[in-house]
Amino acid sequence: MGNAQLARRNLAEAISSGENVDDPVALTFAVLGDVAKAQNLADALNKRRPLDTNIQRVELPVIRAQIEIARGRPLRAIEILRAAAPFGLGTCRASDWCLPYWTGEAYLHAAQGAAAAEQFQYLLNHRSALIYSYRLPLAQLGLARSYVLTGDTAKARTAYQDFFALWKDADPDIPILKQAQAEYAKLQ
Repeated sequence: MGNAQLARRNLAEAISSGENVDDPVALTFAVLGDVAKAQNLADALNKRRPLDTNIQRVELPVIRAQIEIARGRPLRAIEILRAAAPFGLGTCRASDWCLPYWTGEAYLHAAQGAAAAEQFQYLLNHRSALIYSYRLPLAQLGLARSYVLTGDTAKARTAYQDFFALWKDADPDIPILKQAQAEYAKLQ
């Protein structure tokens, strides 16, 4: 949720636990921009699980796409995720629906607002399946950001307001919430 310091602390705990957590740890390192660690873990996961369809066709592409975004190559990330599209919504560790979410994020990084909006709206159209998932509010925020990119200020305002309604009881210090509030303020 934007708290890099907490994420790094949780990564250290996960790694020291001795459990097999390479896939979520690699993804988190990639999102944090630590490409070398993410790449090493992804390579190890690839070698350890070469016949695991979900790892090979969903989780590794999601990790590799985030690595490409961290390298400043969002168009390459989109290509990688397109190759994973035949595998549907995708399951990344304990979280379903990861492919539309991460594809939407890649489109955001590529400043392709309409394509990003399509991915996030798809998730929001299935909100009953995501009712307890962190992806639901993040998809709502992604939709707001998508509308900003397309220049549709009215839809962006509404989407931000819907995000704030979802998080009305959230801790006010969550970095992503503060960032969303700052983005919304610029629309006023």
